[in-house]
Amino acid sequence: MIYLDNSATTRPCEAAVRAMTEALTDTWENPSSLYEGGIAAAHKLEDARKQTAAALGAEAERVFFTSGGTEADNWAILGTAKKLGKRGKHIITTAIEHPAVLRPMQALEAAGYDVTYLAPEADGFVPASALEAALRKDTILVSCMMVNNEVGAVQPIAEMIRAVRRKSPIALFHTDAVQGFGKIAFRAKTLGADLISVSSHKIHGPKGAGALYIKAGLQLPALLLGGGQEKGFRSGTEGTPALRGFGAACAELGGAEEIAKITELRDFCRQELSRVEGLQMLGRGDAPHIICVSLPGLRSQGILNCLQDRGIAVSAGSACSRGHRSHVLTAMGVAPEVIDSAVRISLSRDNTKEELAQVAEAFEYAKRTLKG
Repeated sequence: MIYLDNSATTRPCEAAVRAMTEALTDTWENPSSLYEGGIAAAHKLEDARKQTAAALGAEAERVFFTSGGTEADNWAILGTAKKLGKRGKHIITTAIEHPAVLRPMQALEAAGYDVTYLAPEADGFVPASALEAALRKDTILVSCMMVNNEVGAVQPIAEMIRAVRRKSPIALFHTDAVQGFGKIAFRAKTLGADLISVSSHKIHGPKGAGALYIKAGLQLPALLLGGGQEKGFRSGTEGTPALRGFGAACAELGGAEEIAKITELRDFCRQELSRVEGLQMLGRGDAPHIICVSLPGLRSQGILNCLQDRGIAVSAGSACSRGHRSHVLTAMGVAPEVIDSAVRISLSRDNTKEELAQVAEAFEYAKRTLKG
C-alpha cells in the first residue's frame, strides 16, 4: 500500500515504538510512586517532556501532556472561557477550524458567548486584517489553526497575534498547531501564542498522546481534578508508554531538512497531477504536506475505491468528519459538485517520488472506470 493519508495519522517511527516497548516492559511502574521503579518511570516521563518541549521551542515546564490534539483544544478554549468569562463574552475563530475547535465554540455559544467565525478567502487563507476588524474590547479569546487540515492553507499566526495584542490586550491567543507541528518552522517562545495544541500521531508518534503549551505566567484552570498529576492541571495516572513514544517521535523530527524534503515531494506530486485532464487543485496549499484535488462529476468515494484498487490510500477531505460535506470547502465557496469529488493527498517523510509517480495514472484509472 502506498500510504498518502498522513494528515489523518502517520506510521509510528522505530524510535517511538522502541520507547513505548521499553515503557511497557522495563519502566512500567507508576511514575507517581516513590520507590526506585516509579522514580525511574518519572524520570523517563520528564525526558519525554523535554523532548517535546525542544521540538516546540518551549520550556519543558510549560508543556502539559494530554490525550491528543482534541483534548488540548478543548482545554485551551473552555479553560480560557472559564478564566476570562467575567471580563468579556466575545470569542473569535474561523469557519474552517477542526471540529475539536468548532464544537467547543458551539457549546460556548449555547452558554451565552458571542462567537465570530471568520470566513476564509477562496483559497482557504484568513487574512490578519479580517481578524483585526473583528476584534473588540470584550474579546477574550482568538483561536486560529496554524495549517488547515483539508486544503493546507497556512494562516498568518504571528501577524494575527500582533493584531490581538494591539486591539484586545486582555484576549488570549490559541492556535491548533496539530497540522503545523513538524511541518512549519516555529518556536513557541518567539511565536507569541498563549496556547498551542499539538498531537503525537501526526508526527510519527503513537495515538493517545498530545500536549498543550501554556505560555509562562498564564494560569489556566485545571482540566481534570484528582491526584495532582501534570502539576495539578490534568490529574490521572500518566499514559507513560504513549507519552514516551511521543517524546521519541519529537526527537526524530528532522527540522528544516525534513520540511524541505516533504515540500519537494509535494511539488513533484502536483507536477504529476497536472497531467490529469479535468483535475482541479483546491485551496492555497502552501503547507508542505497537503494537496487537495477534485475531479468534478465523480464522487469522492468512487475515486478513493479506484485508488485503493491501485494500492494507494488517500482521504476524502478530513478523516474526522466522515459522512458530511466539507465545511472547509463550503466556507471557501467551492461549488457542491467540486466538493463532492474532493480528495486529499497528504505526505510524510516516509514517502518517495517513486510512489508519487503512480498517483496520476491512478487518477486516470479512476476517470476511465467511473465514467465507463
